[in-house]
Amino acid sequence: MTERHRIKTTINGVVHEREVAPRLLLSDFLRQELGLTGTHVGCEHGVCGACTVLIDDHSARSCLFFAVQADGSRIDTVESLGELDRLSPLQGAFREHHALQCGFCTPGMLMTCVDLLRKYPLASDDEIRDGLSGNLCRCTGYEHIVRAVRAMAAKR
Repeated sequence: MTERHRIKTTINGVVHEREVAPRLLLSDFLRQELGLTGTHVGCEHGVCGACTVLIDDHSARSCLFFAVQADGSRIDTVESLGELDRLSPLQGAFREHHALQCGFCTPGMLMTCVDLLRKYPLASDDEIRDGLSGNLCRCTGYEHIVRAVRAMAAKR
């Protein structure tokens, strides 16, 4: 397969135009073509949530999405949230509440939380846990992540 398709997408506020193979996954496009390695690839089956990004303000698994499907879309990755010396409030809450350990799931968790905090009241820990149920973490036991999200929900 040598056929390629031209796509144009806005990623973290920057317009990118590229020729891509039809079967190139969005996760691979972000990491390999654009060098945005904050999006992690875990299971490659859409189960773990490590590759979660926002596509037109909706969380999506970038390992289940072809880059050609992103043509015309606006995508936000974890790199859009903040920088080491200037964390976003959500990243700050994760740091303050010790909501990460190894950090592998953290980019997907953060992007899922951005989506949850925009769309849902998250009035209880059960609601937060339900919202995060599609993101797997092997290290934290989720309690600190729930605390960070609860703190952010309370600040809204």
